[in-house]
Amino acid sequence: MSANPLLPSLSVVIPVHNEQDWIERSVGALIASAEAARWPVEVLVVDDGSTDGTPRRLARLREKHEITVLTQPNGGRFEARRAGMAKASGEWLMLLDSRVVVDPGSLSFLREQLAEHPERAVWNGHIHVASEHNPYAGFMSGLVAIGWRRYLADPKLTSFGIEEFDLYPKGTTFFCARRDLLEGSAAAFASLFDDVRLASDDTRMLRWIAERSRIFLCPEFSAIYHGRDSFRKFYAQSFFRGTTYVDSYLNSPGPARNALFCSLAVGAVGLGLAVKKPKTAAVIGVAGSAAAAAVVKKCGATNAEARAVGTLLPAFAVGFGSGALRGLYLALRARLRRR
Repeated sequence: MSANPLLPSLSVVIPVHNEQDWIERSVGALIASAEAARWPVEVLVVDDGSTDGTPRRLARLREKHEITVLTQPNGGRFEARRAGMAKASGEWLMLLDSRVVVDPGSLSFLREQLAEHPERAVWNGHIHVASEHNPYAGFMSGLVAIGWRRYLADPKLTSFGIEEFDLYPKGTTFFCARRDLLEGSAAAFASLFDDVRLASDDTRMLRWIAERSRIFLCPEFSAIYHGRDSFRKFYAQSFFRGTTYVDSYLNSPGPARNALFCSLAVGAVGLGLAVKKPKTAAVIGVAGSAAAAAVVKKCGATNAEARAVGTLLPAFAVGFGSGALRGLYLALRARLRRR
């Protein structure tokens, strides 16, 4: 940690589960960015029950970089982060996912901001998705261009609060905040579900923070996210995101919740049409996918991302819709049980 009393101490918590191909790249890029910033940081990696070669990679990283490695049975990202935060000693806490590669100048920018503007207590990373040769990652990147077009159309230093919460990029993939805010959000965390592994840990935590402090965004505080790279993983992620979306927005009025209900209604109509008139449903599906591709392109997505949206939208809709139905069921079951 930093010996400079004017330099805030920073702890970075990285949860990991079966990411043997990425964890060394993620930690290596973080260390390089910290060294470029001349900012000693505490790195804590929490192995959330990995069953692949991740533990061996972590042993090498501990020896090479003197990071702290914690191990726990699989309990989900939220529990892994909470375990890391409990062991961290920094005045500021950063959350970083294991598929994220921090840009070289990001921590230099953050250090400068914390020194010159300590009142800017929360920073959400600007995420570039590695989508050029990965249509599955490109789809996710293209899709969010619609909802977050206000920022993505012209990325620059900005901030948002709870009033604009649904309109700006947000997530705990690469996120830094003053310790009291992150600890407070974790303590206040409450899911609609009984199983925290299926909960929307990031949106619920960020909503709590946004009610108390503005969240800052800037292209200079950036990283590259490497998404899932196979159809099987893409579909599984779509299903999981449908479930977590329900937990994120079901009890939070606003554009995101309206989008959830609209998508479920459209899905129900589409399913009925597919049963009664499959050819008509197929034609409408193709037309809808093409229209979606055009919309995301207009909102700033690349050509590759627009093509990915046009191609993968039907599969995503099935996976996301099924996951959302699971989420509604889990929320109802938990509510009945808690009465």
